Amino acid sequence: MNKFTLFDLSGKTALVTGCNKGIGKAMATGLAEAGADIIGISSSMPSSGSDIEREVKALGRNFAAYKADLSDRKKLYATIERILAAYSTIDILVNNAGIIKRAPAAEHSDDFWDEVLNINLSAQFVLSREIGKHMLQRGSGKIIFTCSLLSFQGGINVPGYTASKSALAGLVRALGNEWGSKGVQVNGIAPGYIATDNTQALREDVQRNKSILERIPAGHWGAPEDFKGPAVFLASAASAYVNGTILFVDGGWMAR
Repeated sequence: MNKFTLFDLSGKTALVTGCNKGIGKAMATGLAEAGADIIGISSSMPSSGSDIEREVKALGRNFAAYKADLSDRKKLYATIERILAAYSTIDILVNNAGIIKRAPAAEHSDDFWDEVLNINLSAQFVLSREIGKHMLQRGSGKIIFTCSLLSFQGGINVPGYTASKSALAGLVRALGNEWGSKGVQVNGIAPGYIATDNTQALREDVQRNKSILERIPAGHWGAPEDFKGPAVFLASAASAYVNGTILFVDGGWMAR
């Protein structure tokens, strides 16, 4: 296998949640650039005509859109059933969908907590279990979670988000332990400070933005496109012996 075919995803099908914008959109595009067909799940994506659909199809790859509220367990199961009925093989699962709710811990409501944990953690476990069953039967598959720096740090005013992302880091290790010997690699990507909708409030806060930039060795915020390469690596044969780990894409933040 040469250095090019190691990263080749031709003939593969990838299911990417939260692919309508930001990091998820960039990862889906990167996987398509490497040859994969894309199944997208998003709460905000139209059934046809989305930007991500146009970009994937412009690359000569197939794209199918599924609109779903991942916080609703019944709707999530119904969406999974529809996808599994339509696709006999899903080679790659990218659990990227996530939300953030900002409020001091003493004011962080039950509704905030429940919504964040349902989308960021519970839905991702259900998807991994249901899609993972079929990967285990085939003896091959790749599962990638979008974790966070707050999988390792506490954060400020985001207790639900921190709890969910810390739990995802544990889930990466737990599934990696169970499934690694069965041909399914499970890994995570931990974004640093990336210019997306989720970080708009931070970037608009002059003091927080300044303190963040002062700590990042790279000296600037990351971009969603920075996740194309890491996603392709973890989805491809190039990462065949990488399992149960989390890759930082943070401009060096965690090195400080």
